Amino acid sequence: MNFEPSARTLEWTTRLQHFMDQHVYPSVAEQARQEKQYHWKTLPIAEELKARAKAAGLWNLFMPPSPPGECLDESFRFESPGLSNLEYAPLAEIMGRVRFASEVFNCSAPDTGNMEVFHRYGSRAQKERWLQPLMDGTMRSAFLMTEPQVASSDATNIQTEIRREGDHYVINGRKWWASGVGHPACKVYIVMGKTDPSAKPYAQQSMIVVPADTPGVRIERMLPVFGYEHSAHGGHGEVVLEEVRVPAANLLLGEGKGFEISQGRLGPGRIHHCMRIIGQAEVALEKMCQRLIARKAFGKRIAQHSVWEQRVAEGRIDIEMTRLLCLKAAYMMDTAGNKAARAEIAMIKVAGPRVALKVIDDAMQAHGGGGVTSDFGLADAYADMRMLRFADGPDEVHCRTIAKLEFAKHGGIPRD
Repeated sequence: MNFEPSARTLEWTTRLQHFMDQHVYPSVAEQARQEKQYHWKTLPIAEELKARAKAAGLWNLFMPPSPPGECLDESFRFESPGLSNLEYAPLAEIMGRVRFASEVFNCSAPDTGNMEVFHRYGSRAQKERWLQPLMDGTMRSAFLMTEPQVASSDATNIQTEIRREGDHYVINGRKWWASGVGHPACKVYIVMGKTDPSAKPYAQQSMIVVPADTPGVRIERMLPVFGYEHSAHGGHGEVVLEEVRVPAANLLLGEGKGFEISQGRLGPGRIHHCMRIIGQAEVALEKMCQRLIARKAFGKRIAQHSVWEQRVAEGRIDIEMTRLLCLKAAYMMDTAGNKAARAEIAMIKVAGPRVALKVIDDAMQAHGGGGVTSDFGLADAYADMRMLRFADGPDEVHCRTIAKLEFAKHGGIPRD
């Protein structure tokens, strides 16, 4: 495996870094000010930056080329540079350094995963109605899978009902941690539920498209994360669906295809998260070093105390190992496919947040009381990283996948 950046990667990295330096970093303070001023509203600074990024051609960078025959309608062209996962990796890391940056380039979750779903599994009509505005950045979306009443880490537990009635499906259920539903531009949901409870466990679930303004859809509440509402990004909502009626044409791919779609959606989404996580960890390590060098305690720079030398060194080692594992996963997805990269995707999903949490925690310790305030951005970053140990599957599920693949190398676990 050769991870040396290609000329194409270097070109896009340079362009993106220039835009970040010229427009995004100088807007961080204004973004924070507007988050307080425009509570649960579209931020003018975000729209301004998105327009600049689109004009600069830094738009929809995340979508890799699709293998022939994978899309239902290949005549619909997804407008993007067509970067591979390996080419996109350093770009996502750069975006990850600033919490709102991925939205600026139309590369933020859950829209990226939903766009991939529409692109790969959507009909022509579904693509024209929902994918096109998502591609253009004029609409946001949400993905409704997790439920409060069941252990959703096992998605066969999901109980939301999707019942066929003539030319429509009727949906009843309760979802939560629906990221983005509070954003004013969030106009469409992809919902996972059961169309046939009597089928085999992995054939019971289906996915269906539900416009946010459909009668019977209600946002019950918004869920804070350690007290942070994340209002500028649409937050995380608990959504109730009561007798929600949508056309049968809104079903994605077909009945019983929910797990097939979810695996196609979550693989790339997980690696995008981990790429951005590396950027967050790098920022935390930089802040830690700057603080340790600038402050004195007990007669010398804090950086000169051996315990901090150890923590800084371990932070650098962990970040480098995680980045290499992420690049390996990206390489395998590009060359062997998502299924062959299952172990690597699972490993980075576990390792990424754990490493970032450790580095951010050490950075908070280095900042003393300031580390747990909002002054340095570390507490907010910690909240984000802690949530990512659940998002797209908890650590335990991914570790289970890794262990099963390891056991399979030795003949598997016998059935007693």
